[in-house]
Amino acid sequence: MDEPKAKNSLTNEDFNRVKSRADLEEALVNSGKKLEKALFNLDYESQLEQLQVEMVKLQRWIVETGQRVAVILEGRDAAGKGGAIKRFSEHLNPRAMRVVALNKPTDLEMKQWYFRRYIKELPNAGEIVFFDRSWYNRAVVEPVMGFCSKEQYQQFMRQVPEFEHMLFEDGIHVIKLWFSITKEQQQKRFNGRKYDPLKSWKLSPVDERGQELWEKYTYYKEQMFAHTHTSFSPWTILQTNDKKIARLESIRYVLSKFEYEGKEEANTTVLPDPNVVMRFHRSIYHLA
Repeated sequence: MDEPKAKNSLTNEDFNRVKSRADLEEALVNSGKKLEKALFNLDYESQLEQLQVEMVKLQRWIVETGQRVAVILEGRDAAGKGGAIKRFSEHLNPRAMRVVALNKPTDLEMKQWYFRRYIKELPNAGEIVFFDRSWYNRAVVEPVMGFCSKEQYQQFMRQVPEFEHMLFEDGIHVIKLWFSITKEQQQKRFNGRKYDPLKSWKLSPVDERGQELWEKYTYYKEQMFAHTHTSFSPWTILQTNDKKIARLESIRYVLSKFEYEGKEEANTTVLPDPNVVMRFHRSIYHLA
């Protein structure tokens, strides 16, 4: 006699019987759901909430002490930068926080010193600013797509360590994060955007050429790391295809950089996983 097939969904009756984690696990197994994925999602929401509580504490400390913090999120198209910024910022006080995602430069800006349009976006005292892409557009996207000349690119690569050293000397905390994904994962996310009416705006012609120009992106990305990873402004890599893990670990990394009031009372770890979060020199042979 054949065994009865598992149900496809949980009913209200199933949920009413859940009194403990063990009950939930049993209900998931009986419904035919993937237990590990379901439990991970529950754990993710719990961890994210606790980390966002810590971000609120961090922001309060930044405001009270007049710190200036700039968090740069870079990575290939569809690497998860925007989603991470949303989780970083969704419970922060907007009066002491900004998200910067600049459009392509105007004709006037193209005739100015390249860094000028970014200087005016730097954090004020008591403020944290998240850059959804940054001046590093000129290090990777622009030369790959032919949006700058060879001379403009070379000048940028010479100037950016000096520019960031001035920021360091002036007391601005600059945290540079690179979200790393594989070529296969990027294509999967592009496909998801293409057929999702809520995400289709994210897919541009430049994005769609990411697969075609993968190796060229890789070359310029590696040049960027080699020339702009410094002791005063290092690159930190998030090496994972899982968006949720990247979000949690990026928040942990930022929290780990500061000794803010109440940090020792956190209900979750604020130290990043070294298997996911690493300095450029540790990940040099397997970056995407």
